[in-house]
Amino acid sequence: MTRDRRDESPAAPMLRRADDLREHTIGATDGDIGTVEDVYFDDLSWTVRYLVVDTGGWLSGRKVLLSPPSFRGVDDAGRRIETALTRRQVEESPSIDTAKPVSRQHETALGAHYGYGAYWSGPYRWGAFAYPYPLLHAGVLPPVTESPYENRVAEELAARERENEDPHLRSARAVKGYGIRATDGDLGHVEDFLLDTQDWAIRYLVVDPRSWWPGPHVLIATDWIRGVSWNDSVVEVDVTREAVRGARRYDARGTFGRPDEISWYAEHRRPGYWERPADAWRHSPPAA
Repeated sequence: MTRDRRDESPAAPMLRRADDLREHTIGATDGDIGTVEDVYFDDLSWTVRYLVVDTGGWLSGRKVLLSPPSFRGVDDAGRRIETALTRRQVEESPSIDTAKPVSRQHETALGAHYGYGAYWSGPYRWGAFAYPYPLLHAGVLPPVTESPYENRVAEELAARERENEDPHLRSARAVKGYGIRATDGDLGHVEDFLLDTQDWAIRYLVVDPRSWWPGPHVLIATDWIRGVSWNDSVVEVDVTREAVRGARRYDARGTFGRPDEISWYAEHRRPGYWERPADAWRHSPPAA
């Protein structure tokens, strides 16, 4: 399948650390909702699917899941993420127990309530789109009605069709500390993630290598992940330790934009993710 240019991002993004999103205030169109507590991503595409939001005293400490199709943008200076939602929409959203794994049925119910499609259906990172925002820009997020569950029958049918599917959702907070294993030995452990808030893909693992050598932080592209042993808390990557040590370091105090990425990929002699079609994220094998 070829690239659909209607869904291309207009500009290369500056990448953000997942940790930096914590404590960002989530704003509705009529007031604040709460603060970001965690990030849920799927381990097939390494894409952020939900922010876990603590609503504090407003909803008696209830936690809710909000997905990027409802976001208007991220304001790092103000430490805010604005949404196209109302507080009532959030209040009447299906209840989720964030202490338990999120089921596909819960995801289907959330999508039906907020009006965004199933990201797991379609060729692109966000189902029918490469980016989550066409839904917002098209104005399809529904207004609150008297019954937020009027499509309950359709939701239940869709949930039954997908009840055996594993949504593959992981907590970023839980994955921090996982070991990184290169093709020739251990590299260190996951300290954070660099993500692109245009398509909400996690592009890099920020790795602390001090258990291997006393150097500064390094980056590992999620494209290079060969597999994850969730029982052993280890990420297997398709790169050697010497290749990582010989490449540029990551300055956690600075920024990491497209010029840095181009140089970094060139040092590793691998093509950048921006050079492939938008739908190729599902099928890219580990680089040679």
